[in-house]
Amino acid sequence: MKNKKILIICTSIHHGNTMKIAKAISSVLDATIINPGDLDINTISNYDVIWFWSGVYDWKHHKNLFDLISKIKKQQHKKSFIFSTSTIPFKITDKPIKEILEKKWFDVVGSFQCKWFMDYSFVKYFFGGLNKGRPNDKDIENAKTFAKQLVF
Repeated sequence: MKNKKILIICTSIHHGNTMKIAKAISSVLDATIINPGDLDINTISNYDVIWFWSGVYDWKHHKNLFDLISKIKKQQHKKSFIFSTSTIPFKITDKPIKEILEKKWFDVVGSFQCKWFMDYSFVKYFFGGLNKGRPNDKDIENAKTFAKQLVF
């Protein structure tokens, strides 16, 4: 990862779970983390690799990421990764964001998923939430290990 400028665009809404993992991976990759609403899209060209991060809501990444991506000009096959935290991590949840990134000529070269604590909707009232304590220390270490193994 040396000499690569890496950007993590991260939406972390409810409990900061997604940001916990973003910070862990950022520490390994020496990446810049920014919220989609704070990003000047003209600076995208300053980075070699871009990560698109959020929790998964109704089987898709957060709307903030889709709104941001819709404003980005087509890229020249810039490398990108997809990251998500979700109650039940399924690769299928990457499909909508991967499709829009590919339409913008991003090369999606990988993804990482992690469980998160979810306590909204009926789940909060009937179960007190799902995946309590997630992401945990093991999840953070798995994310760091994943980042260390990346080769660009």
